[in-house]
Amino acid sequence: MPTPSPILCCDALSVAYAGRAAVQNVSFALCPGQVLAVVGESGSGKSTLLKAILGLPGSGAAVRGSVQLAGQELTALPDAALRRLRGAQIGLAFQDAGASLCPVRTIGSQMYESLAAHRRITRREARRQALELFARLDLPDGDWLWRSYPFELSGGMQQRVGIAMAMLPRPAVLLADEPTSALDVLARRQVLAELARLRQLFDTAIVLVTHDIAVAEQLADQVLVLQGGAVAELGPAAQVLRAPKSACTRALLDAVPRLVRPTAKESAP
Repeated sequence: MPTPSPILCCDALSVAYAGRAAVQNVSFALCPGQVLAVVGESGSGKSTLLKAILGLPGSGAAVRGSVQLAGQELTALPDAALRRLRGAQIGLAFQDAGASLCPVRTIGSQMYESLAAHRRITRREARRQALELFARLDLPDGDWLWRSYPFELSGGMQQRVGIAMAMLPRPAVLLADEPTSALDVLARRQVLAELARLRQLFDTAIVLVTHDIAVAEQLADQVLVLQGGAVAELGPAAQVLRAPKSACTRALLDAVPRLVRPTAKESAP
């Protein structure tokens, strides 16, 4: 069986602000259906990397290197062309979906707007597609979700709906920026199950920024470890997380809290 061609490639991607490097020479290739987890300490450049892929590194940023989507170079595209790609070909799931949703408009109206921004579509057809996606992602009571306001949903449900909204145009790549960081254990499990379901259903490639090693271990095929904006380690998830080569990766793994059950002697009064 032939190896699939990468859908997203970064080659020597660097971002600097006022001459100070935030991301340095990051390279990776991601095939359809693969998940790349980007991990690292706070300030290591994880979110900056996502913004650079989207062509939104921020004002005053100097970007070097290459970002290719299905062979198309994105760094050379004008802003108008990039706007057409964002959402349609590259989706973004925010860290706090509740804050990214308008509180006084229904979920349905916002989903319709996100689709209508990229193609001509009726509200009825947008609703049909949204309800179908809700059902395929095991989101309960899709009709109620379509008519609901964001404040009527729990934080976990807001996050799941936000991911569904990002996936409604069927982008080839989904960028997920800390999608589980503010959730409890049950909601986190549901969000991770939804992401796994998306790649199973649509062969979506996912770049997952997370500080949670357990999340990377559960979902990722590859792990990219950033330290000070540079690549400390990159490889298959099992190799990086079980036999890390860099001191940075070992430090991140050592920082993961672990529950230790008391022995019978220790628990005795």
